[in-house]
Amino acid sequence: MKRKQKSYRLVAGLFLYLLLAVQSVSAQTDIDGIMMAKNNFCSGLMYSHSSWSNYWEGTLKRNNANLGTVSSSMLAWMGNYGVSDKLNVLFGLPYISNKASAGTLHGMKGLQDLSLWVKWMPLEKEWGSQTFSLYAIGGVSLPVSDYTPDLLPMSIGLRSKTISLRAMADYQLGSWFATASATYVIRDKVTLDRELYYTTQLHSSNEVAMPDASSINVRAGYRTGRMIAEAIWSNWRTLGGFDMTRNNMPFVSNRMNASMLGLNIKYNLKAVSGLSLIANGGVTLSGRNMGQASSIGGGVFYIIDFSPKKKTKADQAKK
Repeated sequence: MKRKQKSYRLVAGLFLYLLLAVQSVSAQTDIDGIMMAKNNFCSGLMYSHSSWSNYWEGTLKRNNANLGTVSSSMLAWMGNYGVSDKLNVLFGLPYISNKASAGTLHGMKGLQDLSLWVKWMPLEKEWGSQTFSLYAIGGVSLPVSDYTPDLLPMSIGLRSKTISLRAMADYQLGSWFATASATYVIRDKVTLDRELYYTTQLHSSNEVAMPDASSINVRAGYRTGRMIAEAIWSNWRTLGGFDMTRNNMPFVSNRMNASMLGLNIKYNLKAVSGLSLIANGGVTLSGRNMGQASSIGGGVFYIIDFSPKKKTKADQAKK
C-alpha cells in the first residue's frame, strides 16, 4: 500500500559523481528505493554546476595556478517509465560544458553519454509500518557525440562504453528510511586521436584499456508521498589504473577514486499534480587523481499517466 503511493508520487533526481570535471550522470531512481508505477512516465530536466581549485595528484593534495578554478555545468534530460510496478526503464542524456578560469586550456562542451537502465524489484515485504525491498539494476552507457577524452580535465567525458550491475536493499520504518547499494562497472577500451601514448610504459597504439570500477552508495532520511529529504554518502573506486605524474595532465585510464557526501531534497507540488521540484548539493571528501569538487543543482520533473482511462457511469449513459 505504502509502496504504491510512493510509486505514483516520487520522481527522478540526480546525484553527480565528481571525477575531475568529468560527470557520469545517473538518474537518481536507478539508485534509490523508489519505483515508478505501471504506465507512468516521469521526465524532466536537471541542472548542476560543480567546481574545484584543489585536486589530488595521486594521493598528494595540491592546487595549480595554471588552471585556477575548473568548473563544469550540466543540463540533463532524464526519464523513467513504469513497465510494471516492479519493473522500470530509465534514461539520462547530459549536455556538459567545462572551463578553467586561468591558463591556456580551452573549455569544451557538448552532448556526453546516453545512459539506459532497467530496474527490477523482485522482493517487497511489508509488516506493520515497516517495508523491506530488494532490487537488481542493470545499465549501459555509450557516447553520443565525437568528443575527445584525451584532454582532461577539459574533456566532457571518458568516452568509454560501460555496463553496470547493481544490487540494492531498501528499508523503511514509518517515514524514515535507509538504502544501500553496490555497483560494478565494466568499461570498454577508449580510442584516442593519436597512435602513441605513455602510461607506466610506452604504447604504440590508439586504444587504451580502461580499468573497471566499483561504487558503494548509502542514503538515509525522511520519505513520504509528498517529499524526500536525504543525506547521501558515495564511494567510487577504480579497480586498476595508475597515478598522475608530477605536474602532468590527467590521463583517461588514471586511477580515479572519490568519497563524496551529498544532500537531496524533492517536493511534489500540491497545486499541480505530478509536478516535482528537486534541489541537491554535494562535496568531495577525499580522492585520488581528481578534483576536490563541490556541486549544487536543481531540476523539475512531471509525471504523465498513460494508464487506460476507466469509463464512468456518465460515459456509459451517453452511449
